[in-house]
Amino acid sequence: MRKINLSNFQVAKSETARDINRRIILNLIRTRQPISRADLARLTDLQRSTVSLIIEQLIEEQWITEGALGHLPRGRKPRFLHLNSERAGIIGVDVRPKLTTIALTDLNANFITQDSLPTLESAEEFLTVLARKIKKMRDSHPQIFCEGIGVGVPGRVERKSRKLVFAPNLGWRNVNFKDFLETETNLPVEVDNGANSCALFELWFGKQSEGVHDLIALTVSEGIGTGIIANDQLLTGVNGMAGEFGHISINENGPLCSCGNRGCWEVYASNSATVDYYSETTVKSQNGRKTDDSMRPTFDDVLRLYELGDAKAVESVERMAHYLGIGIAMLITSLAPSLIVCVGEITRVWEKIEPIIIQAVEEKNPLHTKTRIIPTNDQAYPRLRGSIALILQQHFVAPPVA
Repeated sequence: MRKINLSNFQVAKSETARDINRRIILNLIRTRQPISRADLARLTDLQRSTVSLIIEQLIEEQWITEGALGHLPRGRKPRFLHLNSERAGIIGVDVRPKLTTIALTDLNANFITQDSLPTLESAEEFLTVLARKIKKMRDSHPQIFCEGIGVGVPGRVERKSRKLVFAPNLGWRNVNFKDFLETETNLPVEVDNGANSCALFELWFGKQSEGVHDLIALTVSEGIGTGIIANDQLLTGVNGMAGEFGHISINENGPLCSCGNRGCWEVYASNSATVDYYSETTVKSQNGRKTDDSMRPTFDDVLRLYELGDAKAVESVERMAHYLGIGIAMLITSLAPSLIVCVGEITRVWEKIEPIIIQAVEEKNPLHTKTRIIPTNDQAYPRLRGSIALILQQHFVAPPVA
């Protein structure tokens, strides 16, 4: 139930009804393609003339296309409708501390081409190189009409301006991706936190979330992020920065976090925290002999050693799993979602660490049984496809109401 804001409202006009009907039809085509005009009229209970007007508009805007003729025993053969996967596309950008990935996809989030670039220390230099890469990608596929650019970032984004307010693991503050890229590319740009993007990926494309209206995407990488869907809506808070569970302290006397706080969840359960712990325990086992920073392992290295049975790697990864379970119990206690989807490299060894996570959750929250905890396939590029959903949702979701 949503209260009407009487200090800031907009009455329903005929344009509102048309917008809602358009989005319903576009969603039906997306989820049931191929589908005919007659089927759309039957499913929506709209007049066929109304459906045809909306269809013609969507074809003109290159959102959909007409395909093969259907077969009927008699009468006029229907022509089936599809999303325009050959002519319309979206560019997605997944910004991470070391490497940024770019993809041009069709409207079904199927990759047409991909590219990457190092994430530079200077935000200004990075944006210049990123814009150049995007232009090159568009120039190499001139037949694709690009609907927009979605950008997922490892930090919180202010709701109105869409500025990246602070990215602790990048050291960036107040970076205006939206205005810069819109000026350089002449395309609409949407920017959001990477965890929010993953939540949208699960909502739009996840096969295990069908029928789920409340879920959390838990992103485990250099830091920890949580994207929260409540009643089918992304939870953003008053300024767009809700959901910073990774920076909730679980030990006030714990290690210093990049956000300035101590003992945050992510200083125990992130990839970076696990690499730090592995390196520290290895140094101790070598009687304090430090190795050169160039010899510092990556999280992938630690995972490989874990799978090979290296004792220090096993200790480090199992410690990470324990703290992931503690944080997940906090999420369940706070929000009681139907589903928690874990995203990140750690999912590669999920079968081995799942019992440790579940044990920690049960110890902290014995009433968790209604919440499913599952991994997502990291090879599905949930962050990158989530950034595509940032553009899709502008056209497919229900329009905002007072």
